[in-house]
Amino acid sequence: MASIMTNAAALTALQSLNATNKALETTQGRISTGYRVATASDNAAYWSIATSMRSDNQALSAVQDALGLGAGKVDTAYTAITQIKDQVDAIKTKLVTARGASQDNQQKIATEIKAIQDQIKSSVTNASYAGSNLLRNDGTTASDLQIVASYNRTGTTVSIDTITVKSADTQVLDVAGTGGIVGGLLATGFFDPSAAAVSDANIDTALASVETALAKLSTGAAYLGAAKSRIDTQKSFLSNLSDSIDKGVGALVDADMNKESTRLQALQVQQQLGIQALSIANGNSQSILALFKS
Repeated sequence: MASIMTNAAALTALQSLNATNKALETTQGRISTGYRVATASDNAAYWSIATSMRSDNQALSAVQDALGLGAGKVDTAYTAITQIKDQVDAIKTKLVTARGASQDNQQKIATEIKAIQDQIKSSVTNASYAGSNLLRNDGTTASDLQIVASYNRTGTTVSIDTITVKSADTQVLDVAGTGGIVGGLLATGFFDPSAAAVSDANIDTALASVETALAKLSTGAAYLGAAKSRIDTQKSFLSNLSDSIDKGVGALVDADMNKESTRLQALQVQQQLGIQALSIANGNSQSILALFKS
């Protein structure tokens, strides 16, 4: 039935065109943002999950930064304590050489040992990273190094794990230069023939002190090496975990650009056809009105 009051064909064409325009707007939004779910109104459940996972990933990124800082501190201390162990080994060699040597040779050896002692002090002092020195007690209450290693969330319950480096295992020297693992080896007169006669018994006592220090230095280096290995492993794990979370979030909210591009082309064609259909419907209405004018 033809009617001059209601153009049913035009209304149908207009509804179809509006639907096409809405779908086209959605597709263009997905292409421009890259997201299938950009806001909560797109999909409240997926948006909520993605938002929580992104927040957790930011926390994991902060943990990776903390591990990087901790790795720098541990690496610096490990390098220094290994070098100090080599220097104490050198003192051991000098002491063995001094046993039974002449007074003149012992004096020369004492000079060499003094140079090594100074180098040990320098190594301890320079083993600082970001204001932290794991080998030197600065005179305050010694505290263990706590490195944030993970962020764990279950619902609203959060826990943080740490990697601990105990100060008692790594402090080579105190601020006074008399305490710590090598404090006794750096004491004035540890091996100084000019201060007192040196006997083979005295050298044997000094060698015993050196062996004790070497054992503790080896233990300290082992602890630092273990901490370094754990930090490296955790950094690698968190990097992979972060990538997995990104992939999971992407699967929920990212737009398939190939699919959306194809859909965009189809909708653009539908839009053009819809405009033509609406134009035809309006043209038919004009034809009816023309009959009355004639």
